[in-house]
Amino acid sequence: MTKSELIEKVVQSHTMLNPKTSEVLVNTVFDSIEEALKLGDKVEIRGFGSFTIRERLGREARNPKSGEVVRIQSKKTPFFKTGKELKERVNC
Repeated sequence: MTKSELIEKVVQSHTMLNPKTSEVLVNTVFDSIEEALKLGDKVEIRGFGSFTIRERLGREARNPKSGEVVRIQSKKTPFFKTGKELKERVNC
């Protein structure tokens, strides 16, 4: 499902919302999750899952073409952990 499909689903589910309002709603949710993660906060949506930031340590790797050793810097990456209820609903 794409973001535009999600917006359309919101419009279909709630007849009081027009497409523009639904788009603002979906964008606000995504922007809020992004902002919280940037601040280092955990975002937990009960029954769905949680978003956190994980630190990936720097390491040495090899360029497969030249064999040259390159240093990969440490970085932060978003991580999603599925909630128990979502796992159960998907696997029924």
